[in-house]
Amino acid sequence: MLFGRHQKNPIKIADKGIEKWSYSTCGYCSTGCSIEIGINKDGKPVASRGVADADVNRGKLCVKGLFEHELFESSGRGKTPLLRNSIHDDYQESGWDGALDKMAAEINRIQEKYGPDSFAIVSTGQILTEGFYTLGKLARGVIGTNNYDGNTTLCMASAVSGYKRSFGSDGPPGCYEDFEHTECLLAWGSNLPEQHPIIYWRFKEAREKRQFPLIVIDPRVTMLAQYADFHLCITPGTDVVLMNAMMQVILEEGLEDRAYLEANTVGFEALAAEVKNYDPVSASRICGIDEDTIRTVARIYAKAGSAMSIWCMGINQSTHGSDGVVGINNLSLLTGNIGKPGGTSLSITGQCNAMGTREWSSCSGLPGYRLLENSQDREDIGKFWGVDPDFFPKKRGLTQTDIFPAIEAGDIKGLWLVGTNPMTSMPNTSRIRKTLEKLECCVVQDSYVDVETAQYAHIFLPAAIWAEKEGVFTNTERRVNIIRKIKEPYAQSKTDLHIFNALAKRFKRAEKMHFPHHFDDVFDEMRELSKGRLVDISGLTHDLIEAHKGIQWPYTKEQSENGELPPKGGKRLYVESATFSYPDGRAKLIPLPFVDNNEKPDKEYPFWLNSGRLVEHFHSRTRTGKIANNNKFSPTPFMEMNPDAAVALGVKHQSYVRVVSRRSDAVVLVMLTQRVSRDMVFIPFHFFDCVNRLTLGLLDPHSRQPAFKQGAVRIEQIDQVLAARLNKEAREF
Repeated sequence: MLFGRHQKNPIKIADKGIEKWSYSTCGYCSTGCSIEIGINKDGKPVASRGVADADVNRGKLCVKGLFEHELFESSGRGKTPLLRNSIHDDYQESGWDGALDKMAAEINRIQEKYGPDSFAIVSTGQILTEGFYTLGKLARGVIGTNNYDGNTTLCMASAVSGYKRSFGSDGPPGCYEDFEHTECLLAWGSNLPEQHPIIYWRFKEAREKRQFPLIVIDPRVTMLAQYADFHLCITPGTDVVLMNAMMQVILEEGLEDRAYLEANTVGFEALAAEVKNYDPVSASRICGIDEDTIRTVARIYAKAGSAMSIWCMGINQSTHGSDGVVGINNLSLLTGNIGKPGGTSLSITGQCNAMGTREWSSCSGLPGYRLLENSQDREDIGKFWGVDPDFFPKKRGLTQTDIFPAIEAGDIKGLWLVGTNPMTSMPNTSRIRKTLEKLECCVVQDSYVDVETAQYAHIFLPAAIWAEKEGVFTNTERRVNIIRKIKEPYAQSKTDLHIFNALAKRFKRAEKMHFPHHFDDVFDEMRELSKGRLVDISGLTHDLIEAHKGIQWPYTKEQSENGELPPKGGKRLYVESATFSYPDGRAKLIPLPFVDNNEKPDKEYPFWLNSGRLVEHFHSRTRTGKIANNNKFSPTPFMEMNPDAAVALGVKHQSYVRVVSRRSDAVVLVMLTQRVSRDMVFIPFHFFDCVNRLTLGLLDPHSRQPAFKQGAVRIEQIDQVLAARLNKEAREF
């Protein structure tokens, strides 16, 4: 007897008439997947696929990359520059000359009246590196404001700060290949399956071959935690306590790598003295992890031949974010797990080119990891750009999270937002709304005219998206990959590089400077400035990058001239002894006293509020919210809630509730799940006018990054019909 179908009907993929495939790099997260866009006979992008021989993704793409070709003509694209005198007026269409003339005039007016730092610039982590470099030249060498930052302050600033404090420089030391060598993985506040699915696949494939232990530290039962050997359900904001306790166990039991410490570090005595205060019994009362578990995971980690730590926003977005990164680095240094296969401290970066802005945008310094505080760095860049070095500030100005309070205080009167949406991404939305209303001039440069922040702009500049231009991105593992232009910019939109160059022409100070118009020429400047730096890309060319499907830095001109091919696998930093970026070549072990300054649940607000990503969406949904195959999975804001907590409050599954914090409130759909504990709720951060109405704006003292994940809320039942209507109106708005 035959069971099932007598005749198989295989799935048929529709023929889209693709005539050629064009190479690019995905423009969503920091994984850095090589992608090809299928072009039909009419020159229209109609399909996306992964590149099989690319080392990063090896032919795979996540649900966002699979439909990335639909972005070119997605709804809401900006068609032409727009102007208005007041945010209460209607926009009027303008030509590019008129819009940029108006913008330059407003910058000059504001700076002449209030001072050079009264005009601020906040960029993104999503434009091409050549664009970042040019914007930095414009901001530092022409406009001259010191209040210039990127929205990466909201996601990666703590990683940057922690790397600088420990190693003397930014720059993740490890790579994805480390998954293939490690004998133990600690994942701190990182949910790879939803945040970075292709990195998760790389990890999963490696673990299936060698079954090394996975230890996940996260207050929520994430998808990654479900696969862990140990899930440490930590009390939010107490990671430093757990790290100190683990180090106390390692030192108490003599599991540290003494030879590595003596050859590569300073500060051991002070660190050892501090961690004595964090015995596992005392630490367990603070971080919520029992004594035996602390001892067990410390031993597993320290006894592994090689061990790596990864982390994402669960560490960074905290009042102790920078200390958390330093603590992870301390653990790595203590056990000799830096600069060797499988042994690393690897931050999993958020945006597609957050590394590019860290390396070349001059937000926190000057190009190539140079410092404003270093007189020689100012001299070198001034000479190269044709700028008087005394024109540069002597230290970094305000970060993004300090720029908005400065607007409130009246110190900043003008703001240029480049590809960023603070109305959704900044904490305490209602406060940001009132802040933007105070500006005399707000310029929004974005691919989408319906981005929420455009409601508060006086000038809107439509920018080309990702593959309507050419240049490079740098991914999490320092791999530089290229974006090739698929089609011309939509309507009258322009590339970021074109906009920055055209604006520069309108300032007298730029007359003696050179602003290359072709992305190859801009890259040549970057290559020259990188020589001898940690971030040495002098051996790279755009064609070489494409031929190898991405190349990790450092890759020097000497390597290229000697015919040394870029390594196919991972290139690591700090491989040799005493090669850290401090003058003595040694990394710093830094004591970390725990200061408990979190907002905690209490009688009035009894729930921890947690937030994070969904696999189908990216950041504020400016793009994925318009793509049907992404948006259909999560079209509306929702909240994960524990069933026992719901029963106690009489809350039903898929009902609407009002979530209230000390800042504001939000209406969300309830999804009952055991993924969160009884005293916690989780809300994805992608939705406008939702979770960031509630979040706390406390900042890390080192990185100035907000503590998005350490607030307290209460849950209230509301009228269900009214709630559904309000939710529908919010989505349509």
